[in-house]
Amino acid sequence: MSELTLRFWPIFFELYESLPRQGPGNRASAARALAFCGDLPLVAAVLDLGCGVGAQTFHLADLTSASIVALDSHAPSIERLRATVSERGLTERIQPVVGDMAEPGLPPASFDLIWSEGALYNIGIEKALHVCHGLLRAGGYLAFTDAVWRRDNPPPAVKASFESDYPAMGWVPDVLAAIERSGFSPIGHFTLPEEAWWDDFYTPMEIRIEALRGKYGDDEEALAVLNQLAQEPEMHRRYSDYYAYEFFVARLMK
Repeated sequence: MSELTLRFWPIFFELYESLPRQGPGNRASAARALAFCGDLPLVAAVLDLGCGVGAQTFHLADLTSASIVALDSHAPSIERLRATVSERGLTERIQPVVGDMAEPGLPPASFDLIWSEGALYNIGIEKALHVCHGLLRAGGYLAFTDAVWRRDNPPPAVKASFESDYPAMGWVPDVLAAIERSGFSPIGHFTLPEEAWWDDFYTPMEIRIEALRGKYGDDEEALAVLNQLAQEPEMHRRYSDYYAYEFFVARLMK
C-alpha cells in the first residue's frame, strides 16, 4: 500500500467531517419526502440509518415531533452529532448510536419510519431493504436517496468514478423493482434538485478543500489527495446530466 493511499482516509475524513452534510440533500427535499408519509403517528419512532453528522437528522427533528435514533458506523461523526444534539437541547428526542447498518442490533418491528440519505448503497440496496423490512412496523414507511443513472454512455471519468464507488448503481426502475421485491409498496419518488448538491455539500466542500490546501502547504502527498477529492464536485459541475440522486418513499405492506 502506497503512502498516498495511507494518507487518503485521514484527509478524507478531515474534509468530510467538517461539512454540514456528507452527501446531497436539503431541508426542502426532506419536507417533500415526508409529505408522502401522510399518516405517521404524532410522535413517530424514526431511525436515521447512516446519519453522518446529522444534517437530515435535525431536519427530521424540525419537521416532525418524532423520537429519532440516528445510527452511523463512524464514531467521530456520532460524537460530533451527540455534541450538537446536546447544544440544541434535543437529547430527549435524538439518540445518536454507533452501529452497523447491516446488523444494527435494534429491536425488530420497532420503527414507524426509516430514513436514509445516500447511505443504503454501502451494504447493497437489496440487503438494506431486507434490514429495513425487519425493523419497520406493519404499514411503516421507508424514505431514502440513492444514486441513479440518467443517461446512457457516460463519459469515462463518470463511469470510472461510479464503478469504483457504486458498481451496482442502476436506474430508477431498477430501484423501484427492488423495493417491490422486498415487500414494500412504492409511494413516490423525485429527483433531488441541483441546490441540494451545492448549497450544503459541494460549495462548502470546495471552500474547505482550499483551506486544507493552505494548511498542507508543500505537503505534496496531502495536496494530491485533496486534488483527488476536488474531482468529485468538478465532475458534477460538468456531467450532472448523466446521473442523479433520487428520493424514494415506500411503505411496508400490512
